[in-house]
Amino acid sequence: MHTFIEDKSFRNKLYVFKDRSEAGKLLSQRLGGYKDTDAIVLGIPSGGVPVAAKIAKALALPLDVLIVRKVQIPYNTEAGFGSVSPDNNVLLNESLLNTLNLSAEEVNQQIQRTREIIKKRNDLFRKGLPFPTVKNKVAIIVDDGLASGYTMLSAIAFIKRLEPQKIVVAVPTGLKKTVDLVLSQADELVCLNVRSGFIFAVADAYENWYDLEDDEVISLLQNFKEST
Repeated sequence: MHTFIEDKSFRNKLYVFKDRSEAGKLLSQRLGGYKDTDAIVLGIPSGGVPVAAKIAKALALPLDVLIVRKVQIPYNTEAGFGSVSPDNNVLLNESLLNTLNLSAEEVNQQIQRTREIIKKRNDLFRKGLPFPTVKNKVAIIVDDGLASGYTMLSAIAFIKRLEPQKIVVAVPTGLKKTVDLVLSQADELVCLNVRSGFIFAVADAYENWYDLEDDEVISLLQNFKEST
């Protein structure tokens, strides 16, 4: 059974969250049943980490990072044609890839570049530590929004290979068709601000939006650790 939770008063609205921190607070109110349980909160860097930290703090749950990364289009680094998981599995958006006219060599170069970034981020954010055990646990995967959804799909597939009891996806905002796609792969999806339409940007759900620097992610993780 796939459970879906949204805030219908936020449907198709813009700028409904002050920032990622407020979005995490609102999400935590919909996830109250997991407070003080054996669940674990996994934030996707970078934008998912402040959202995840707020959720983990409110629910008294452990926090870690799940480092997945989109495979960037060479001439448009804001967009991607797939994603790579922490164990180096590649998920490609074949329908998009077929329209890009990239050579096999270009595709492989971008995949390799993505794998190198994941390794670097694992060393930076997780100090190379092994990924936490999620077997028979509830894994709550958090990002700051769902656009194409391929990063989240990679994250879900990775966690499934670790045999959790249940996979919960928690995101402040998402494109309707992507929400439907991700829901088909998760046990539960909480997405407060669902939007339809041809044009969608995660940033449009937030009054205050910016790209987080690595130092800020490290600081968030350190502050969480010191406060628990």
